[in-house]
Order: sequence, then C-alpha cells, then structure tokens
Amino acid sequence: MPSVSSSSSLCIGVVAPLTGRLAPLGAPLLYVARTLAPRLPQVRSGGRRHAVTVTVRDSRSDSRAARQAVRELAGQDGAHIVLAMAGTRVLPAVTDACEQEGVPCVSTTFPWQAYLHARGAGPGHRFRWTYHFAWGLDDIARVFAGLWERTGHRGPIGCLWNDDLQGTLLRHERYGFPPVASAHGHTLADLGAYREPAADFRAQVDRMRESGAGIITSAATATDLALFHRRAREAGLRPRLITCSRWLTYPHTRTAAPGVHGELADARVATLVYWSPDHPCRSSLDGTTCAELADAYRQATGSPWLQPLGLAHALLETAHHALTTAADPTDRASVAQAIGETPVDTIAGTLDWSRGPAPNIALLPLTGGQWHPGPDGPRLALVSNAGHPGLPLTGDLIAAR
Repeated sequence: MPSVSSSSSLCIGVVAPLTGRLAPLGAPLLYVARTLAPRLPQVRSGGRRHAVTVTVRDSRSDSRAARQAVRELAGQDGAHIVLAMAGTRVLPAVTDACEQEGVPCVSTTFPWQAYLHARGAGPGHRFRWTYHFAWGLDDIARVFAGLWERTGHRGPIGCLWNDDLQGTLLRHERYGFPPVASAHGHTLADLGAYREPAADFRAQVDRMRESGAGIITSAATATDLALFHRRAREAGLRPRLITCSRWLTYPHTRTAAPGVHGELADARVATLVYWSPDHPCRSSLDGTTCAELADAYRQATGSPWLQPLGLAHALLETAHHALTTAADPTDRASVAQAIGETPVDTIAGTLDWSRGPAPNIALLPLTGGQWHPGPDGPRLALVSNAGHPGLPLTGDLIAAR
C-alpha cells in the first residue's frame, strides 16, 4: 500500500514502548512527540497546505504488539511516515512491518550492524521503505580502545558479553570488537557467555583472574554489571576501568533493583556518548539547542536528561523534513525517496543516508564518557572527543585504584 489519498493533514506515526521493560526508552520519545506535535509547521506542496499531526501507539515492549501498532498506524491512522526507537527484538519488528505495509520508517538507537543482522540482511542490502541512523559496533570499539589506552593498562581486556544477539555480534570477527582491538594492539579475553539475567558470575571472575584482565568491557544491564563487580571485589579483584555500552538501565531509569546504582558508583564505568546537552547542535525546526532541550525535559518531567532524548527529537525533525522536501508528501514512496536523498541537520547532528556505511544507514559520531559521582547523583562527563573534536570535554577519565 505505497500511497495514501490526499488530505488536508499529514500524519507522523510513532511506535514507542510506553509500557513494559523498554518504557524508559519510550519516555523521551513520548515527551518529544507531545511537545513538538502542536508546533510542527505546515507543509506546503502543489499549492496546498497540509497540517502535520503526530499519532503515538504503544509497542508494549513486545515485537508482536509493535507489528500490530504499525498496521494500525499504516491503516486506520493513515500515517505517511513511522518513527521508532526500541530494543533488539522490537525495533526489527517495527521496521519489517513497515516494509510489509509499504510505509516509510526512520529508526535509531541500535548499532547499524545489529540492525541489519536482526533483519536477516547483509551490508549491501537496500530496503525500500526503512531507514536507520546510529553508529557501528566498530565505532563503539574505537571509542573504548581509546579509553583503555589512557589507563596505561597493557594486559588483556576482559569481555563480559551475553549469549544473545548482542554478544554474538560483539564477538564477530568482522563487525565486532576483535578487528578494532587488534588494530589498536589490544588482546581480548572472552570471559564466557552468560544468559540474561545472570544468576552468578563466579566462572567469569575466575577467567578474569586467569587471563590477567585488568579492564572489563561489557554491554551488560546495570543489575548484571553490579553483580559481576560484586563478585570480582569478593575475589579480591578490581578492574581499573569498566567500559559498558548498555545505557538503558544506568543510572537514572529506575529499572534496576534498589542499591544497584550505589554499587556501581565507584566502579568507574565509562560509556559511549552520542548526545548530550553540551553538543553544539540545534533543532532544524525551531533552533532549540541541546542544552535547552535537556533543561526543558527536566523541568517538564522532573527526570534527568537521557541520551535518547536528542535522538528522539532528531526523529521528528527527520520526519518533518522528509514531508517538506518530498515531491508529493501525500505519497509514501515520495516521502521514502526524500529521506534517502536529502540530508538534514538535526539537534543530534547531520543525518545523510547517501554517505552511510551501508544503504539506508546514516552515521552519528561517538565520543567517550564516564559516570562521575555528583551532589545530585551520577553525572555523565565527556572524557574523550576523538570522534567529535568540536565537542568540549567536561571531565577527566578516572581509573580505579
């Protein structure tokens, strides 16, 4: 169903995890949708003016519900474009459903190699309707390798990776950490796959001791990472640094058990940074700065800013830009073509699908950050800007002693 009949309004559909385990990811997306919807400029095309509306449907953090949400948006809501940010199973469900329904889709917050792999596609595959912007697993590895080197540690890097898609791709000899680590002169020591949620990490701690790994890299949840750190300390081991790319449950989202974040406070967890209030970008819609967006979110919700906030805002900017630049914004095929052919400057950076590492992919730069204790709770300090030299540093990398 590639076309929608002409009407006086254009609909942007949003599939958001408003309930379920991914709800913390849905919070910033829902905020942006509700805040921007009344302020989206009309789209002029062919002598007509079209109002722009936003319709949000709950994925319930479930792949089946996510597919149903897409069908409802594409059918009864008449969405001209669909937006999504979700997890390893929900996001592919949304994008595949959009391909089946013939509705343009833009998604984010998922490394592009994982995005393709989860959909059964290779790097050369070109989707007709679906576009994605994020970063690569190799980009994460490069950021982390730069942080490892700054600690002065020259021994093996202990890899705490799960047995799911995430861990499989992180171990991938082409797309994952091994080629980047090798190019930087690092040796990886796989501590052994584990099932989430983890029951115990004594075997992984034993391998950490045997390998002499003084730094740990992971993509664990806050709960599992805290358990591993506890077991390591009980065994008399303390990693000089932990690099972890899993942001969802640490430190502000209240999805971990009580006390977990306190346990991690002195673990010196470093992570990737793709958006912050200090990023020098502005909204293409109204000129809002990153700092202003973060402050408005805190005032409206009472919660600290989260990195996905900037990407959620960029999703709405991209959708409006596609509708504005499409030859016929009422035709879904025209909107999809506009996404791929017209770069857009957003509050998260410039998105250009014509220059990505694979078709339908646009890249965002990554930098390195570290959680530092502060009077109002953990603070994400930018400690490395190698991937984004114009970004100001806001703290120093601190290794555990």
